[in-house]
Parts: sequence; structure tokens; C-alpha cells
Amino acid sequence: MAPFEPAALPELLPVFYRRLFPHGPYGRWLSYGGVKNYFQLREFSFTLRDDVYLRFQSFSSPQELERELQKINPYKIDIGAVYSHRPNQHNTVHLGAFQPQEKELVFDIDMTDYDDVRSCCSSADICSKCWTLMTIAVRIIDRALVEDLGVRHRLWVYSGRRGVHCWVCDDAVRKWSPALRAAAVEYLSLVKGGADTVKKVNLSHPVHPFIRHSVNVVEKYFEEYALRGQDILGSPEKWDKVLALIPEEHREALQAEFPRRKDSVQRWELLRARLERTRGRPAAQGPCYADWEVMLQFCFPRLDINVSKGLNHLLKSPFSVHPKTGRVSVPLDLQRLDQFDPFAVPTITSLCQELDTANSDGEQEDGGATEPKRRTRDYKKTSLAPYVRVFEQFVEGMESARRGERIRRSDLQGDF
Repeated sequence: MAPFEPAALPELLPVFYRRLFPHGPYGRWLSYGGVKNYFQLREFSFTLRDDVYLRFQSFSSPQELERELQKINPYKIDIGAVYSHRPNQHNTVHLGAFQPQEKELVFDIDMTDYDDVRSCCSSADICSKCWTLMTIAVRIIDRALVEDLGVRHRLWVYSGRRGVHCWVCDDAVRKWSPALRAAAVEYLSLVKGGADTVKKVNLSHPVHPFIRHSVNVVEKYFEEYALRGQDILGSPEKWDKVLALIPEEHREALQAEFPRRKDSVQRWELLRARLERTRGRPAAQGPCYADWEVMLQFCFPRLDINVSKGLNHLLKSPFSVHPKTGRVSVPLDLQRLDQFDPFAVPTITSLCQELDTANSDGEQEDGGATEPKRRTRDYKKTSLAPYVRVFEQFVEGMESARRGERIRRSDLQGDF
């Protein structure tokens, strides 16, 4: 893949917004079936060259947004709430009257929040080893959203650098209050405490089904990710951090036994066997789930409650180009989640080169094509195509559900 040079963005972005950005399905997504004024009341923000930031942008139609994107070629697009008045007229509205009304429930999961439990990378850096944490996060949160909270329409998106975003788009959920959103995040949160907190997961009996489901997900990845990839019991310094999370009565015996075991896998087997023997014993404080607590502290999703609960919080748009990596914020195909490789995501540089290659011998043939049709064919000629298809399937799923609901209501009215 061609290396990305941030200095090339000014010349690449016009090509991206004119020929590659999926304006059609994007406009259909945010219009939600033509709900009156919904698109017009939506806030967008743009980050331009030299960190010029424009908030409270709004547009009368997806076509007007498309023209603006092609005119100003933003380095970053953020999407905000649907407001009581058009955001671009907020200065003309009586003080206090301009209020956010609706927004998708969003989640922002960032790898930097796991720095205390990953040894391969830190800060904004990621690698194939620690990316497993994002896979686990999507698996745990998505299952809970569908099976526990009853939502249907979720769009998972790679951020373009070091994390993932989720957009929950159900009609009812978009109307949720900040209190309801905070309650949902609280339900989905287990890791509590800041940098000074040693033990951040504390389970009590009986263990909630959500936690049991989460442990089952972590189990599938724990040996490969934590024991082999991060080698969390690989040295006395590392295993002391793990032993600090289990009851004191077990620490001394395990510290004596660990040096006799070959590696982290064998040491973990020893630790689990010891704790499982005590799980069934009656105790004043109930059974011990310390091995589960360790697994969850090292692997459970870490959510930013402020991103999710606030209606006025903006989140980076799908199909934005990350200005540091050049990677496009692409939707995730949950059917192929384990195969997703953030380093294989197309960059704006590679996409423009693919366009050049595809068009070098086909330019004359397209001479009579209209601009929208030509653009559709343009992104289909590149490695962006499968990601756009995932996005189209998501939008089509929402549209199909909307049609089904209209038919259901029509049938109900006909019964009276």
C-alpha cells in the first residue's frame, strides 16, 4: 500500500470528496426516511486545514452538504445532534431556545484507555496484538445492545487510527434523554476507577447474565491475546500485577509455584485451578470470581460515558479521512470482524492511486456518464467498495424496517 504523506492531503481531498465519498447512502442514512426537517436540523462540524474549526453547520439537503464538502474539502467531519432550530441560524434564536432534540446513541472506544493493561503499545500506537481488545469490545457491546437492550440498527465504524465508534440508530433510541443514555452506558460498564485504583473490576454473587456473557466472549480470546500476546504472567514483575487482583490468601502459594511453570499459559492454568476449587465453597462474602475479574480487567470494553450521554457531543463521521494516518473511517462487517485489519484499511493515497490506475484506460468510455453514476462506478473500482457495501446494507436494513413498520401500522388501522 502506498505510504501516506499528510502534506498531500490538500490535493487528495478534492478527489476523495468528488469521486469516492459515498454521498448517496450517506444522505439516506441521515435523512431517516425523510422525517420532516430532520436533515436540515442536524449539526455538522468541519475541521479545515491548519485546524480551523467550524461548528453549527447545517444544510437544507444531502445535495447541499455534498456541494459544500466538495467546495471546502474538510480534513475532518463530525456529526452532532438534531436541534430545535437550524444550527447555522443558532445565533438568531432566542437564548435558551436552541436545544438538541435527538441524536443517535454513540459509543467511542479508544485504545489509549487500555494503556494500563497492554504492554505491546501505548498512547496512540496500536498493533495486531492489542487490536484484539477492539474486537472483544465490539463483540461484548454489540451482543448486549441487541439481546439485552433490544436495539436493531447499529453501525460500527473504525475510527481511522486507534479505536472504534458505534452509532445506534433506532428511532426510539434517538429520542432517549441524557439520563437514559447514561443508564445504558452504566449497564455496559464494569471497569471502574482511575490510574490509582489497582482493582477495577469487583464481582458479587449472583453474577449478572451480562457479565457471564462477557466472560464467555473474553474466554475465546484470552489465551491468544493476554497470555501469549501480552504475556501477562511472563515475569515476576508482570505476575505481581495480576496477583494483586486476587484474594490475599492465594497469593503466597502462587508466587511460590509460578517460577516452576514454563510460561503464562501454564501459570494461568494453575491460578484458575486454585480459584475454581474455592468457587463452590461457602464464604461469608460469597463465591470467589477473582479469575473472571482479572480477565475482565484486562479485556473488558472501556467506555467514555460523556461521549454517550451528551446530546450535544459530536463524533467523527463515517468515511472521514484521518489526517494523521490517511486511513478512511470505514464501517466494520461484523460477519468478518475477526479478520479486520486496521493496517489494511484503504488510505486516501492508495484510493487515489487505484482510481488513476482504473481510469487510465477507461476514461473515454465514461465520457457520457452523468457525475453521480460515474462517481458510483468510481468507488466501486477501488478497495473502498466492500466497506461502502457494508454501509449500504446497514442503510437498506433501516429502510426495510421502516417500510415494514408502515405496513404494520396500515394493517392495524384497517382492522378498525
